[in-house]
Amino acid sequence: MEDVVLRLKELLFPAIADIAVLSVDVDIEKVRLDAECTTAGAVCPGCGVCSTRVHSSYLRFLSDVPTAGRRVVLQLRVRRFRCWNTKCPRQTFVEQISALTRRHGQRTERLRSTLTAVGLALAGRAGARLAAVLNVSISRSTVLRLVEALPEPEVPTPRVVGVDEYATRKGRHYGTVLVDVETRRPIDLLPDREASSLATWLAQRSNAQNLWISAGRNAEDVPSR
Repeated sequence: MEDVVLRLKELLFPAIADIAVLSVDVDIEKVRLDAECTTAGAVCPGCGVCSTRVHSSYLRFLSDVPTAGRRVVLQLRVRRFRCWNTKCPRQTFVEQISALTRRHGQRTERLRSTLTAVGLALAGRAGARLAAVLNVSISRSTVLRLVEALPEPEVPTPRVVGVDEYATRKGRHYGTVLVDVETRRPIDLLPDREASSLATWLAQRSNAQNLWISAGRNAEDVPSR
């Protein structure tokens, strides 16, 4: 039986070392996994001190990526630890398992990553419909929140910048959109269409002297300097 449980752990959590699968219960609609963390202690998120003093424990129920057309629920027993550091504002804290859980999360990290990828590809409404086909219940608003929670991607400094205007209220309020002409991707939005705002934006770039500006669709390219 131990060999079976070990094989299940290797199959279901191949990249997570500090977790043990205790049992698996399968019915016609869902798969329930009972698991727990196997580390001796945990690091306090407030001060970074490792503690092994267990205060209490409780169950967390996390949705995981569906398998064989069934919903997967991870019933995870987590421990609350007392912090050793008397100067730390946290007296207790709950352990988190890297690459599996996050604070207040209702989904495993791999399900969260899957739904975020769906949201990036299809946005909210269509993403929620595809998730339903995959047997994951999620609202379009939650799909959008997952996408909005992503960190801002690092944008390389462009060589040629296209400058044009856009309207938030046509005829009343206009702004400036900056586009990387070579990749055709938006770079930034300025709240107005004043030359001073564009000049400030260029001044904040360390290699602004190497940029070329294309103003409007029919304008000729001119160097920013």
